Amino acid sequence: MKAADLQNEALIVAASVRDAAVGALNPSIRLGVTGLSRAGKTVFITALVNALVSGARLPLFRAFADGRLIAARLSPQPDDAVPRFDIETHLSAVLDERRWPQSTRRISELRIVLEFQSDTFIGRRLGTSHLTLDIVDYPGEWLLDLGLMGRTYAQFSAETLAMSRKGARASLAAEWHAHLATADAAAPESESWAKASSELFTHYLRASRTARHALSALPPGRFLLPGDLEGSPVLTFAPLDVAADAVPAPGTLHAMMARRYDSYVAQVVKPFFREHFARLDRQIVLVDVLAALDAGPDAVADLESALSGVLDAFRHGRNSWLTSLFRPRVDKILFAATKADHLHHTSHDRLEAILGRLVDRARQRASFSGAEVEVLAIAAVRATREASARQDGQDLPIIVGTPEPGERSGDKVLDGEEEIGVFPGDLPADPAIALQPGGYRGRAETGEGDVGIIRFRPPRVEGSRDKPRLPHIRMDRVLQFLLGDKLA
Repeated sequence: MKAADLQNEALIVAASVRDAAVGALNPSIRLGVTGLSRAGKTVFITALVNALVSGARLPLFRAFADGRLIAARLSPQPDDAVPRFDIETHLSAVLDERRWPQSTRRISELRIVLEFQSDTFIGRRLGTSHLTLDIVDYPGEWLLDLGLMGRTYAQFSAETLAMSRKGARASLAAEWHAHLATADAAAPESESWAKASSELFTHYLRASRTARHALSALPPGRFLLPGDLEGSPVLTFAPLDVAADAVPAPGTLHAMMARRYDSYVAQVVKPFFREHFARLDRQIVLVDVLAALDAGPDAVADLESALSGVLDAFRHGRNSWLTSLFRPRVDKILFAATKADHLHHTSHDRLEAILGRLVDRARQRASFSGAEVEVLAIAAVRATREASARQDGQDLPIIVGTPEPGERSGDKVLDGEEEIGVFPGDLPADPAIALQPGGYRGRAETGEGDVGIIRFRPPRVEGSRDKPRLPHIRMDRVLQFLLGDKLA
């Protein structure tokens, strides 16, 4: 093992020991929340906090249903160097402005303290207990970056280029490929060529994420969310067409690109892994399955590959006191198919089965090592309600909601105030059929636009403004899986 890797491991252990010392007096869970493009991370955290603090209807969250969850309150941010998740602003956006909050662009944290009555014999006699829940929010692109720690620049280049030459990605990467054809990896290093290449590569990555293509993001994730690194040499590199086992000669373009790639891994990826990711106890990964299905087989295959890579990033396994002290493991991982409210309830289990099929192979690996992996179809904030419409003498199940301004229904452009009913289509009962080309077309088969998934505004929430309760689908099951055992 390299000296740098040994140092990284030592820092992880030190952080783990520190967390364990704090947790001995105050039991806690560090929950990581991430998701692939447009999956709704910010909305999910906002809804989860609202459900706990406001006492939303959570019949399958046993501590709540049994009356043992006494209170949930926000607590000061634990890490001074990490931005606080701005729950107040995000909740106001959903409730007062009926708009979805800004998407996740950086890491943030939020702490909630849960006061509860234990259900155990000893716990009932000790009075109330407390559990600290630290929620860590970070972009999904950063999660996919973790795979770079085990790859050389040449391996990264070969794999990225091979993927960019398949299916829908090939046309999106055409301009970058044309520029790449002018490169000679053995030529002297060139700052101007590196800058042009990184810009075209970034343009390709961004194009892959559009709603029309719905392809899962590829690393490096900071190319899409650069923050204060924008324009720095650590982001001024791109793949070259070299063999996976190629070794760069000093002073060449290949050597320049490899050096910057190594700096990216050392200065960006490893610190995130060490300071945040390696300290997680549990993780939820949000997935926009419907967008991938609607975009077609290339997006579905890309999503399956990305989800497999996501699970590879985790240290799976049950936590003992020893592993928690020196090398904590993620012992529960939840994959959640979001936006279930875009379907009739008869398709919710089918959506869940499709996501289960996509993560099946990776789930088996995680389960073998002792981790619990669950799959659910959810809507953190339910933006629609169900109804029926009469057409050609038949009653059709529809969903009703207020589309966002600019959405289309047939030839009509909607203003964001009018409610409409939409027939969402049915997902096939067999997930294998849904994953085939043409297995699900949603509204696209009616000719209503290129993308079949209409975007709805958040709902009007009735009731007390002191404790508004956001409607949801299956958030009680989410909480039971992630927290239920700690509140027993």
